[in-house]
Amino acid sequence: MPKLKLGLPKGSLQEATLRNFKRAGFNIAISERSYFPYIDDAEIEPVLLRAQEISRYVEEGVLDCGITGEDWVRENKSDVVRVADLVYGKQSLMPVRWVLAVPEDSNIKSIKNLRGKRIATELVNVTKDFLLKRKVIADVEFSWGATEAKVATGLVDAIVELTETGTSLKANKLRIIETICQSTTKFVANKKSFKDSWKNRKMKQIIILLKGAIAADNMVGLKMNVNCKNLNSVLKLLPSLKNPTVSKLSKEGWLAIETVIDERIVRSLIPKLKEAGAQGIIEYSLNKLVY
Repeated sequence: MPKLKLGLPKGSLQEATLRNFKRAGFNIAISERSYFPYIDDAEIEPVLLRAQEISRYVEEGVLDCGITGEDWVRENKSDVVRVADLVYGKQSLMPVRWVLAVPEDSNIKSIKNLRGKRIATELVNVTKDFLLKRKVIADVEFSWGATEAKVATGLVDAIVELTETGTSLKANKLRIIETICQSTTKFVANKKSFKDSWKNRKMKQIIILLKGAIAADNMVGLKMNVNCKNLNSVLKLLPSLKNPTVSKLSKEGWLAIETVIDERIVRSLIPKLKEAGAQGIIEYSLNKLVY
């Protein structure tokens, strides 16, 4: 039986990745001491690795494909196929950012002020390329962690760190002076594996299901019955991906309506639907939403 070797990210992307695989219909079990998770699909061979390493192993052919960040693909200068974007959750509609930050009281106000300074980051190559394009020569060193503490204690002059909102940096009394790059989650593939018809088809099957699971996040389905005379009043209240589905009931003069909406508006919407004449309102959760 052919196998698709799939790299799953260990670390910050792990929880969201496993949750989305479960919603997509794949059950994955991870042992604390193993880097080879169990998955209930005999055609997939998953390997748990740091997101920072996945694109490199995909390029080398150790893995056929994997899930990682665009930032790490760029950092490793990996020659891989970017098969799909995987937008994890509503909060990730905006990509995460790698930003250049300094202490609030630092004299460094712009990129030019970094000449001859020391910068700590895990994203060394991307940072060096960024500075090179702006003709700024600085000492960029790799940081294994606790990067924010290094600049706060004066070990380095600046850091390049990952952030979504900048809240953590502000809490550590750091000031952002520039965005180095933005990053989203990617499904990447080895070029040779992507050309293999069976592996290509299997990858695309996984992506369709994952995207369906991600699209269904924070969405619910609504069903209700309504008398024909109240149809327009109810429809005016209903947002929908396209148009709500309306079908006749066996009872003369009554219709069934079904739609998909954002879960966050349900609690305010249902009372309004009731007032407009909707009856038998049912809310149900969604696992996948495939466009």
